[in-house]
This record gives sequence, C-alpha cells and structure tokens, in this order.
Amino acid sequence: MAEPQQPPYPRFPVARDLAWRDLRAALAAGARDFLAHPLYGLFFAAIYVAGGLGAAYALMIKGASAWLIPLAAGFPLIAPFTAVGLYEVSRRREGGLPLSWGKVLGALRGHGDDQILLMGGFIFVGFTFWIILAHGIFAIFAAQLGAGGESLAMLRTPTGLAMLAVGSAVGAMVSFVFYAITVISLPMLVDRDVDFLTAIITSLRAIQANRAVLLGWAVFIALVLFIAMLPAFLGLLVALPVLGHATWHLYRRTVSETPA
Repeated sequence: MAEPQQPPYPRFPVARDLAWRDLRAALAAGARDFLAHPLYGLFFAAIYVAGGLGAAYALMIKGASAWLIPLAAGFPLIAPFTAVGLYEVSRRREGGLPLSWGKVLGALRGHGDDQILLMGGFIFVGFTFWIILAHGIFAIFAAQLGAGGESLAMLRTPTGLAMLAVGSAVGAMVSFVFYAITVISLPMLVDRDVDFLTAIITSLRAIQANRAVLLGWAVFIALVLFIAMLPAFLGLLVALPVLGHATWHLYRRTVSETPA
C-alpha cells in the first residue's frame, strides 16, 4: 500500500479561535513595544513618511495633485515590508535578546536565504500593479473632464466622484489580497527559517480559519493608516510602529511553534 505523499512544505498549525480580545491584546502589546524602544519605530516610520511626502511634493509640482489619492491608497501595500525591522524589535524584546541597530537592520536579510527580499520584490510588484490599475481608472474618467482633469477639483464633479468610488473598490480588493498574503508571512519569515511560499500559505490559512477577526484587523489597519496620513503623513510616526509591533504579537498568537 502506497504511503500518502507529504506536502512539499512544512504545515504549521494555525489558531482557529482568534477573538476580538486578541486584537486588543496585540494592540496593547504593540504599544508597550513602541514605548519601550521608540527610536526604532520612529526610524522606520520616518522612512515611510519621508517617501510619502517626497512623492506628494513631486506630484504637486507637476500639477498632478489628483494622483495623491491613488498614492495614498497604495501606500499601505508597502507598509508590511517597512515593518520588518519592527518585527525584529518585538521578537528580541519578547525573547530577552539584546537589541542593536545592526541586529534590527540585519533582519531585512532574513536568515541569509533572501526570502524576505523576495517578499519585498513581490510587494513592490504589487504596488506597481496597483499604480498601473489606478492609472487606467484615472485615464478613463479624466478623459471625460478634459483640461483640469488632473487636479483635486475634479472630485467635486459627478465624474470625479464615480472615479473615486471605482478606484476605492478596486484598491480595497488589491489591498486585501496583499494583506492576506503578508499579515502572517512577513513576521513568520523574521521569526523562522522557512521559505516565503510556506509563509504565504500559512498566512492564507490563518485568514481562512479566522475570517471575521482578521478581516476586522484589516479594516482597522486601513482606517488607522488613512487617518494617520491626513496630517501630512505625520500620524504614521506613531501609527505605523504600534501596528507593526501589534501584528507581530498577533502572529505569535496565531501560528504554532512547530510544524505538524
């Protein structure tokens, strides 16, 4: 009798009983990590904020201020990769390990197998895909407005509002796909010596097993990041580190220590 084939990747059991209290606990733990080591969080968030401000300034100089909306909508796609250093801070604090800039920045290299860098490339492709989609949606609606179609004033027109509705719906779907792929996989790649496909599969299984709670976490992250970006992206200096640390603790609650 033939033995059943084993899957080509280790299968890590995921919790199936996540509750809303787990999100509150993760947020509280994330806030404690940030307050304990704020410089690391401020450093990574500052890179994110500086990139957003630079891109916004370039668009306004070119008179394409309407592109600020798809830029803001697409920025959360790259937030998880920015948080890799934050995951390492939380991992070391949880394990009582020494913290240093070399160790934290070295987390971007993963375990020497480039798996995190591969995920970073994957996320960058996703961000580029969103920009292409946004450009297509924008071009379709802006063509109906003619001159002035690249200014924020277009949003006061029915065509501009329709564009905003369509773009928001498409952006939400793209964002959720990348959230489902990265919410567990990136902290897992920081924590364990696994390949990025195993990490992605584990992340998707966690979403499937805890749809309501992890969908709620996705909506909460989106709302917090959106509100934090309103004051010239500056709210991200606090929001991004706390959410990053909190996601680490949510991952630790979700994924078993050893593969089945």
